[in-house]
Amino acid sequence: MNTLIDLFLHLDEQLLVLTTAYGPWIYSLLFLVVFAETGLVITPFLPGDSLLFAAGALAATGALHPLVATTVLLVAAIAGDAVNYAAGRYFGPRVFSAHDSSSWWHRLLNREHLARAHAFFERYGGKAVVMGRFVPIVRTFVPFVAGAGAMSYSKFVFYNVVGAVLWVGICLGAGYAFGNVPVVKNNFSIVVLGIIAVSVVPAVFEFIRSRRRSAALPDAKQLRPRRAGDV
Repeated sequence: MNTLIDLFLHLDEQLLVLTTAYGPWIYSLLFLVVFAETGLVITPFLPGDSLLFAAGALAATGALHPLVATTVLLVAAIAGDAVNYAAGRYFGPRVFSAHDSSSWWHRLLNREHLARAHAFFERYGGKAVVMGRFVPIVRTFVPFVAGAGAMSYSKFVFYNVVGAVLWVGICLGAGYAFGNVPVVKNNFSIVVLGIIAVSVVPAVFEFIRSRRRSAALPDAKQLRPRRAGDV
């Protein structure tokens, strides 16, 4: 566990060591990590934003080719979400197969959840797919749920590409522009924690806004027409 934490907090140093050791093969490693982090629901713990930032910092020094790194990471991000969507589309209906609420397990895996997910992604799915890119762990599950909820494939493809371009462009570009600034380079672990904190802000803001919107809605009982005999 300590080794994993150390890897995250000193990703810039570790990535430089790997680049020196493996040369051009580092692009394959970058592809695999980003693809797995976005495409496999069992690996949400892999580095995402911080890896892109560290790769951008290395690209600025010439250790990585900026155009090649950008292309590899962009393709990995798009392909990862596409595979995750396909997995959700295939496995979702098979997992959420219960038609009743006779037990806790059936309530958890009721097909009604898929219907709600479908309605949500048809209405808000674009924003969820794009914003989910910037939130650790969430970005691993959003495409799977989108597939399970049968979000329109054409809509998913569009927002998948838009989200990937923004995510890779912003994180890689930030690393390229600021990753080698002395104060950033000498405090990379703090920068990583800051990146994670900033990544969570949009989700927290959206959650709070959603709660306020729900609280502002009139209670269903208040909207019910009064009938004879009501007190």
